[in-house]
Amino acid sequence: MEIKILNEQNSIVNNFLVDLRDVNVQKDPLRFRKSIERIGVCLAYEVSKVLNYAAVDVETPLGVAKVELPADEVVVGSILRAGLTLHNGVLNMFDRAENCFVSAYRHYLTPEKFEIKLDYVATPKLDGKVLLLCDPMLATGWSIAQTYKQLRKIGAPRHTHILSVIGSIEGLEYLKKELNGEPVTLWIAAVDPELNSHKYIVPGLGDAGDLAFGEKL
Repeated sequence: MEIKILNEQNSIVNNFLVDLRDVNVQKDPLRFRKSIERIGVCLAYEVSKVLNYAAVDVETPLGVAKVELPADEVVVGSILRAGLTLHNGVLNMFDRAENCFVSAYRHYLTPEKFEIKLDYVATPKLDGKVLLLCDPMLATGWSIAQTYKQLRKIGAPRHTHILSVIGSIEGLEYLKKELNGEPVTLWIAAVDPELNSHKYIVPGLGDAGDLAFGEKL
């Protein structure tokens, strides 16, 4: 698995990361969602550089221009519910893509022990296509890994790009182990050093789903 970390270089993505992390800015859900959406645009733009392209002729008022357009069939997939805002940002770039949705959540067995459950999958055919799988927070890496494996049982994408906003070193190491040898690239805006006892990223930003859409029961 290849890993691309956007903020290892100077990038406009840092403007949006600051908004997401700031406890005062987080009081505005609209601005929080918009910042994740903008990071989705940045990630999607980077992914667009590695797709296959083919030349097409476009008729202009004065002649014919040759333009290189993406030749891959793209599916944008998201892990509900936090992934929705990132999904929208990616769709701003890949507006002709098909869409896939997966419900994955933490099922707590004790206050500090949980398992990842997948309850719902809605996807088009994936065989031979390029899958862009969105999940803003890559904490343990468990939900992304399980979602990828479940989707691979349904179809075989030519390549899968995992798009995330903030991850942990532990989560990245887990994904590298679980997806070793798989045709997967991880694109992530930032990586933080650790997880706390509840497996939340530190310093992170908190619960992205709650901040974007409100607290859940």
